[in-house]
Amino acid sequence: MRRSTLVIAIVVLAVLLPMWFVALHGEPPAEEIAIDQSVSEMHPLESLIDTPNKLSPSQVGVIVWIALFALVGVLAGAHRFMNRAVRRSDPGDSPSASDGMLPWLETEDRWIVAYEDAPDSIEGLVAMAGLTILSIVCAALFTGEYLTLARTQYFGLYATGLFLSLATLTVAYYAWFMPHVAVAERRGHGE
Repeated sequence: MRRSTLVIAIVVLAVLLPMWFVALHGEPPAEEIAIDQSVSEMHPLESLIDTPNKLSPSQVGVIVWIALFALVGVLAGAHRFMNRAVRRSDPGDSPSASDGMLPWLETEDRWIVAYEDAPDSIEGLVAMAGLTILSIVCAALFTGEYLTLARTQYFGLYATGLFLSLATLTVAYYAWFMPHVAVAERRGHGE
């Protein structure tokens, strides 16, 4: 583990542990309210994992902070994936801007420093096809869950799958099918 990653993890834990300690001493969770099984076979409260039915405001705050830190981690991971897994490590072999590939992007105050064409590989097509199918499946499951009266407990799971598959589809498209262009621009500060 790199030192900077370890320092970030220690800072995050130093913030979250006291918050979680305070959150544990909040209001107690409420009792679960369920449908009488002698009348109906519906299980609307059934879920994949046991979760509390009621959270205190401080517990919600800690969960939101954890979700935000997780989102930052996911974004950083997606950015590293796009730059390391698909792009060449040596951009010196790529065509230069002087080849006239993007004349509309170059002016006397702006020029292309590095240009790397999109890989357009079969792996990218397979990844995009798989993620597209996953998006369609999650959308169908979400719609099916909405239209059935028996259960509505998996809305969040299907919506999460749909949004994450669409987000990774965007990442895959960027990584495999968009060229990488680094542009430098001269700016007249103070003029």
